[in-house]
Amino acid sequence: MSALRLVGLSHRVAPVELRERVALDLEEASALSRSLAVDGGEAVCLSTCNRTELYLVGIEEERATAAIEADEELAGVLYRLSDEAAALHLFRVAAGLDSMVPGEGEILGQVRTAYEAGVTGPFLDRLFRQALHVGKKVRSETAIGESPASVSSAAAALAQQVFGELEGRRVLVIGAGKAGDLAARSLLSRGATIACVASRSLGRARGVARRFGARAVTLSGVADELAAADVVVSSTSAPGFVLTRADVRDRRRRPLFLIDIAVPRDLDPAINELDGCYLYDIDDLEAVVEESLAGRRREAARAETLAAGESERFRDWLASREVVPAIASLRARAEEIRTRELERAEGRLGRLSEHERRTVESITTQIVNKLLHLPTVRMKEAAATADGAAYASVLEHLFGLEEDRRG
Repeated sequence: MSALRLVGLSHRVAPVELRERVALDLEEASALSRSLAVDGGEAVCLSTCNRTELYLVGIEEERATAAIEADEELAGVLYRLSDEAAALHLFRVAAGLDSMVPGEGEILGQVRTAYEAGVTGPFLDRLFRQALHVGKKVRSETAIGESPASVSSAAAALAQQVFGELEGRRVLVIGAGKAGDLAARSLLSRGATIACVASRSLGRARGVARRFGARAVTLSGVADELAAADVVVSSTSAPGFVLTRADVRDRRRRPLFLIDIAVPRDLDPAINELDGCYLYDIDDLEAVVEESLAGRRREAARAETLAAGESERFRDWLASREVVPAIASLRARAEEIRTRELERAEGRLGRLSEHERRTVESITTQIVNKLLHLPTVRMKEAAATADGAAYASVLEHLFGLEEDRRG
């Protein structure tokens, strides 16, 4: 029976219109983890613009599936992995190998945040700590993260492709979070002018706008800013559309390039039907990202090797969980027999000096340790193979250890 289960979907298997149905903010993801992790279970929900995944221990897969399987369309794209396969998947995610932009650095922080917001015990604690270790190791030992691309930088590159040059182009940034800030920096570095930053909180909008010499408005004022904008980049956590077709329809007739990097989407897809409006969502950025892959493939291969090595370590640990209890029980039984026999010989041992008694204790302990050394080594070796559970079962039967547990 599987100890670790993973249920989820990502940009690999589902377009944004499906992913946005199960996209969760941090508070919602944490609440889902808590609702699933009852009766000693463990659960972590990792939800980003590219994926929503549940990592589970001691929880029925059906319960987790029901939590994110809103309809038949989602049921058709969910993937389910267990044990070593699930661990390898998480290690690849943390390393940036499963991202839309391989090597992007944001995902490692997202994995850490999900881990800290989840309900973890000994199992998921080890799994996620190892995943974070993999992510750091890949970034320190390979060049996959050098000049890191991201969805935000890809959005800026796409804008430059459309306009040719961004010099003098005015940008409206909707969203004052990290993605919006990164998009603004990328566009600025390509010659664009950040004209306005909009956010639900005027204070947050001002904080970002101040760094770019831009104006700040709330989301309610976004439509009024469209007439002066050439580029709109939107990335908020709003549950509905920030801009609709009707908002954009009445703006002055000039080309408008819109990039929606939010999940759920911020911009009404119907905007793309308007003359002079060119709307791209997060999935449309894949073509731009593909162009940046050539210089990363060799480093990605090295990163894959590191992730696979960590997966083997996790597999060995997972297998050892089946034999360690048997080894511990065997040693406890041997120590119990040794102690009992010494107690039976108490009458004869009473004539010994304290030094002689310590010598007897030491000799009997060494005998037990030497007798158990080779079986212990063999058991640990077996733990790394498919025979580990069988060895543990035979050991328990031969020495009656299962009777101790029942007792």
